Amino acid sequence: MWQKLHELLLAELRAADQLDLSRAAVDGSHLRALKGGDATGRSPVDRGKTGSKHHVIVDAHGIPLAATVTGGNRNDITQLLPLIHAVPPIRGKRGRPRRRPGVLYADRGYDHDIYRRQVRELGIRPLIARRGTEHGSGLGKNRWVVEAAFALLHWFRRLRIRWEIRADIHQAFLTLGCAIICWRRLKASF
Repeated sequence: MWQKLHELLLAELRAADQLDLSRAAVDGSHLRALKGGDATGRSPVDRGKTGSKHHVIVDAHGIPLAATVTGGNRNDITQLLPLIHAVPPIRGKRGRPRRRPGVLYADRGYDHDIYRRQVRELGIRPLIARRGTEHGSGLGKNRWVVEAAFALLHWFRRLRIRWEIRADIHQAFLTLGCAIICWRRLKASF
């Protein structure tokens, strides 16, 4: 139900010209999972404590297009293609619904040539920071929107710390959080 609500709000945002699929950004964020359960793992950034990871893809304005939950020990790159495929067909305008952004921005955690090629095969131009280069790649001015989306998602206490043992329930809360962000953006546009 929450997924259908999120898709409906994305369509309304596109109809109101509030959705910009010319570029998108993707990232992952750790959170504690105090009770353990499905889709948890030892977090490498939290002294090996049990945790989960939120993976989000957002449009150019920071509106969440899709989000997934994995274990805290999963590498970001493993969720790049599943996130792209999780973006629903976004209606709202005449013609075919949009599913793919034109350009995809990502940090060094997504730096693998195999995945760059696979993203290009989907018709998306990948702009991913290279490992081993100095900071200041210039991608930050376009990638900050995904960090802002995480800040908005983590304002919801249920998404800041994972209390649910079942991963499907936490995924439902994550999708509901994305829908609420879309609704607030749509409400602000009127």
